[in-house]
Order: sequence, then C-alpha cells, then structure tokens
Amino acid sequence: MAQNTTITATPDTWTELTNSNVTKITFQNGSAYHGLISGTTGTTAPASTSGAIRYNPGQGERNVAMADLFPGITAVRVWVLAEKPIDIMVSHA
Repeated sequence: MAQNTTITATPDTWTELTNSNVTKITFQNGSAYHGLISGTTGTTAPASTSGAIRYNPGQGERNVAMADLFPGITAVRVWVLAEKPIDIMVSHA
C-alpha cells in the first residue's frame, strides 16, 4: 500500500518505515538525532545493526531503488532504529 507520511521511531526498537513490499523509497530524517536504516527480505525486523546505514539529521534518500540501497540482499522492507525518538518522513508506492 502506498504511503506518504511521517513516522516516529520508538527508541531502541526497530520501527518499520514501509507498510508493504517496496522497490523504491524516499525518506528523510527530520529530527535532531541520527537513526540506523536497515532493509529486510520480509516482514521480520532486523536481528542486529549489522549492515545498517547511519542517517544523520536532515539526511535521507530520494526515490532510491531498494537494490541500490541494499545491494547485498533482496530487501523489500525498510526499518529504522534510534536511541531517541526521531521523525522520519517516508514515501513509497
């Protein structure tokens, strides 16, 4: 299901940014703290931060293909992990 919204990540818990399988995604960290972004091949949250990408305040991606963002896996879902609550703008078809 397509979405264009802002999601608040719960501290110390993987928060899913996607609400369906996606092939491209746009997101931006709109908070004052960094977040770790990770992709998964299914609906289960990542088991660790291995392979996660750090996004600092104001950083993000614009209409990036999942294959370009996570070339080592066939990722279809995107998750964020943060130490403090952060707002992530997310948009995908």
